[in-house]
Amino acid sequence: MFHKTPVVDYRRFRLSKLNEPEFSHLKLLGGWIFYFLMYFITENLIPASSCHPIHCVLDDMIPFNELFVIPYVFWYVLVGGSLLYYALYNIEGFKRLQWFIILTQVIAMTIYVLYPSRQDLRPETFQHHNFLTWIMGIIYAFDTPTGVCPSLHVGYSLGILSVVLKDREVPRYWKGVLIGVVITICCAVCFVKQHSAVDVAAAIPMCVVCEAIVWRDWWAKQFKRNKAKRKIV
Repeated sequence: MFHKTPVVDYRRFRLSKLNEPEFSHLKLLGGWIFYFLMYFITENLIPASSCHPIHCVLDDMIPFNELFVIPYVFWYVLVGGSLLYYALYNIEGFKRLQWFIILTQVIAMTIYVLYPSRQDLRPETFQHHNFLTWIMGIIYAFDTPTGVCPSLHVGYSLGILSVVLKDREVPRYWKGVLIGVVITICCAVCFVKQHSAVDVAAAIPMCVVCEAIVWRDWWAKQFKRNKAKRKIV
């Protein structure tokens, strides 16, 4: 799977060619401009005192565990790597994934503005002082505990899982591995105290909406196939 020939020769890419059919899909990356702009607004212009604290009983049962920093940080690699893979080998998959990400960004950021949220779960001090807690300290420093519900960590992860599970060229064992990775990432956001379990749960209906919009034609075909099979039986 990783030895295929790229379907687009990006060595030929120039900004002047952005509107050409061969490279026009790259315009979807412009959605990240909107995201980072809204991230700046929600992180810096909405004070924590104006945010609603998000908390549930389950949060008190989940201890901070620095080992989950590894899957939490790996998420960045997963997002970048997935977009790169599909940009190289499956343009349709790239478009679907990027649209899924854009929609989660729009929905989440709209909620962050209309219903500002924060979590007060971060430990005041780390029980252990090691490389992983040092990394977590850096993350805490640049990422304020506001704008948390729903979790975009979870949203992006489920979007990636959605496109990969539908990709016939991805072997089943890789799909199984990805399922495990996504589940671990969803747990990690709680164990590193970046999100409440409520944020994880809130990301699910958000992703259902995105799934229904981005993959509506795919699901329609599946429905027709299943309906045809039932008639045959």
